[in-house]
Amino acid sequence: MRKQRHTFYGNCPVEAALDIIGGKWKAILLFHILDGTKRFNELGRLLPGLTPRMLTTQLRELEADGVITRTIYPQVPPKVEYSITPFGRTLQPLLQELAAWSETHVKPRLEHTSSAGSPES
Repeated sequence: MRKQRHTFYGNCPVEAALDIIGGKWKAILLFHILDGTKRFNELGRLLPGLTPRMLTTQLRELEADGVITRTIYPQVPPKVEYSITPFGRTLQPLLQELAAWSETHVKPRLEHTSSAGSPES
């Protein structure tokens, strides 16, 4: 079930942004969809830890918020594609900055942690 949406974001502007892209999977899904239109199963393969049910839920919420569009092609079997909207495209700089921050700050920490436990260190 969808979390309760706030009607006022006066306390913190980040709250409004996280209401749309918050959660474990949404930003990751958007990062992949920003690369180009994706099909449901393609997204599932990109995120093996994401169940089909949760993938459906997250995609529906992003669609309801106007971040992505869902296109259904009338064929057998049905073909469904997910694309970024112009509104969703405005999140691209933010997601690119998150990726760059992770490469600069998180990845080195993870590499240090994994090498610290190795017998060679």
